[in-house]
Amino acid sequence: MNQPFTREECLQLADTFDDTPETVITIHLLRRGLCNAYVTGDPAHYQAAVVQDWNVSGEPTAYGNDPTAIWALVKTVPDWFCVNVATDLAEPLGRLMERETGTKVRHYGDVYFTLTQPVKPFVAAPVRLMTLVDIPLLARAPGEVQASGFGNLETLLTEGFVAGAIEAGQIVAIAQTYARTTRYADIGVSTLPAYQRRGYATAAAALVAGKLQEIELTPVWSTGEDKQASRRVAEKLGFREVSRRVYIILEHRMIDSQEKNFDPKAAN
Repeated sequence: MNQPFTREECLQLADTFDDTPETVITIHLLRRGLCNAYVTGDPAHYQAAVVQDWNVSGEPTAYGNDPTAIWALVKTVPDWFCVNVATDLAEPLGRLMERETGTKVRHYGDVYFTLTQPVKPFVAAPVRLMTLVDIPLLARAPGEVQASGFGNLETLLTEGFVAGAIEAGQIVAIAQTYARTTRYADIGVSTLPAYQRRGYATAAAALVAGKLQEIELTPVWSTGEDKQASRRVAEKLGFREVSRRVYIILEHRMIDSQEKNFDPKAAN
């Protein structure tokens, strides 16, 4: 089995990617050492590359132009049950996976939006920006609204932005910078089920997007193709769709309860 890249190799791989809405998370993870990375060939001239976010190890992202090379590499990666690929590779790679595994695959669209106009302001009373003094509050937040993406909360709050809705001394909704590059910053949001439909996610995301625009980063929003609530929040803020990728889900690998309830882009 291939061994994950060293930190130096991850940095080399990061330099091969153009800075786009689709690569902001990948570049961020590679540069900060928050993922496993595997390639076929030299890091600077790979045939296939797979980047596996430690926070969602079951959903690696693959790059390259050759479906056969990508599938050969994906098979060596542990713990995955789906793979995110460019749209034009989804059909040939899916057929190859079905042929070799004898199992049907399912395709699920991954939609990307950017905000290139000033964010539309939204206000909700319990929502505010978080600072370093809020680290204890963030640390004890329920799992569904835990902040992540920068390795630790102090780094997140100093190099990114977090906004949260607080009720009864607890975070019940959150928006955060999940990843950033020199041009873009990905925003992730989540709300506890009991507090949905109150506008908390919209207000929190508006605060984070506004702060990102102040430092001249373009906010990015990504979500699953059927996540209409997430799309509505993005569009309220002024985000517009710019591109898509595709998850190829190998059904027989969805063996535990978390994978059976697969909800890609659940944070959005």
